[in-house]
Amino acid sequence: MSYKSGFAYVTVLASAMLAAPVVSAQDNTDRDSSGVYLSGSYGGYKAHGGEFDDENDLFGVGLGYQFNQFFALEAEYIDFGNFGDDDVDGKLKGTSLGLIGRLPLTDTFGVYAKAGAFASSFDVDAFDESETYDEVNPFVGAGVDFRVTEQLTAFAEYNRYNVDIDEDDFNGQVTNDGPDFDTGRVGMRFQF
Repeated sequence: MSYKSGFAYVTVLASAMLAAPVVSAQDNTDRDSSGVYLSGSYGGYKAHGGEFDDENDLFGVGLGYQFNQFFALEAEYIDFGNFGDDDVDGKLKGTSLGLIGRLPLTDTFGVYAKAGAFASSFDVDAFDESETYDEVNPFVGAGVDFRVTEQLTAFAEYNRYNVDIDEDDFNGQVTNDGPDFDTGRVGMRFQF
């Protein structure tokens, strides 16, 4: 699936989630708002920055703790796969730790913002040289969620990540110091 079709899928699901609270009965979604949850997500991203301009799919799995209906802490593994052009190829994966601040709009629907740190491993092959960059950088994001059942919540979110490289490692042939990633994805959370 390309970034454009993945982004269209995210847009359609987000629209459905925005309309769902209007047509959904809320009596079957009551639950304690605290506890451990697991999440899985799929989406697309656009990489910006010199030779790294590209788009691709990403996958994420997470483990979090919902303190109450307003705050959660989440650790997540994200795999961005391969991206780049003919001369410069990158492969990115990493783990994030983020704090989520949520505003419930109804008993089943809410909006949230998240921010935290992304610890990445970024493998770069450029002009017959290879380097791996292990970095920790901040990230930010925002999303919407909709409680489908007592334990299952659907979400759609946007996040922005950045990674760094050292241009000097490739004899000045790489013209930027690392790409930025705009991501859009959908997923499900299961709360225990």
